[in-house]
Amino acid sequence: MATPSSADLITARTWLARLVAFDTTSRNSNLVLIEAIEAWLHSMGVRSKRVPGAAGAKANLLFSIGPEVPGGVVLSGHTDVVPVDGQAWSADPWTLREHDGRLYGRGTADMKGFIAAGLSRVPAMLAGDLKRPVHFALSYDEEVGLLGAPSLIETLLADVPRPGLVVVGEPTGMRIVERHKGIMGLRTTVHGHEAHSSQTHLGVSANMVATRLMARIVDIAERLAAQRDPASGFEPPHATVTIGLVQGGTAPNILARECSFIWDIRSASPTETRAVFDEVDTLMQELDADIRSRFADCGIATEILSDVPPLTGAGNGPALELVSRLTATPVREVASYVSEAGLFERAGLPTVICGPGLIAQAHQPDEYIEVDQLAAGEAFMDQLVEAMRA
Repeated sequence: MATPSSADLITARTWLARLVAFDTTSRNSNLVLIEAIEAWLHSMGVRSKRVPGAAGAKANLLFSIGPEVPGGVVLSGHTDVVPVDGQAWSADPWTLREHDGRLYGRGTADMKGFIAAGLSRVPAMLAGDLKRPVHFALSYDEEVGLLGAPSLIETLLADVPRPGLVVVGEPTGMRIVERHKGIMGLRTTVHGHEAHSSQTHLGVSANMVATRLMARIVDIAERLAAQRDPASGFEPPHATVTIGLVQGGTAPNILARECSFIWDIRSASPTETRAVFDEVDTLMQELDADIRSRFADCGIATEILSDVPPLTGAGNGPALELVSRLTATPVREVASYVSEAGLFERAGLPTVICGPGLIAQAHQPDEYIEVDQLAAGEAFMDQLVEAMRA
């Protein structure tokens, strides 16, 4: 590897401005961002590996600094961001700007700030005579179902000596999150049979059938909300079921040919998630049999869009110990959101979540990260370099 020059020493703030300038909304390709990082790494002699998505328009990026030995630390972050459509931004969301100690721009908190802090310390890692490696695992499409992370984790485990732990840099205010809920995301589509809306006996309204399924989901959500467990630490302290998007019908006077809705189940227990799915599926099968008996072109189908396990905290002691030491905090929290941390844990790697910025600022218009938080992310990377030299 080449010795880093002064031109290679790019601050976290400069990196953040570069990363924010790439519109990596999940519907877009992230390849321009990936190419920019690859080119910079290549200039320093650092080899990297793309893990492309199935369509080729997106890619994960994996690279390592340090010796090829077991026990390294994985820094995991996603390159995609959520849309800005319809949000009231006070300035261009793709141009980093500072005001009153805050750095504004889409992705500053979630989670390009963490990636920027890590990249800014690559030259120090190269010059630091590390005894254990640092692996960077940058994924695509986290915001739409963690679609890139599974292949990235598979490649990581196949290509590098087994890491000792993983730090997922979701915005936690540099506090440690040791557990989070899992999610099952689903799309249910009802196929009806069109007819004039005055002739209901001649058709099946997909909308009417779908509302029966959605009503059951609402009933389950209310039942789960009544089964609160304040000791869980989660907010809300119960499993949740929500319907996020509904599309159906052609015209007011036509029995709907098709209705689809996207819904999700979030729970700290995979068993509970499955029980909720099975309850809805039972009604689904009953309704499916009924409408198929009336018209052969009718039916109901459910597609699982994502099925991400919770982060349970089991076996994550090594990650908790190191990150607690590097951040000088014993505080451990839980989160209701989902991340790739559950996937890393399921793969047998001790994993925690810790990163600069706050989740409350994520996905908002005028998203920002405090300058002090970005500095805290840099300080964490400095401490990590020292720990890997020992």
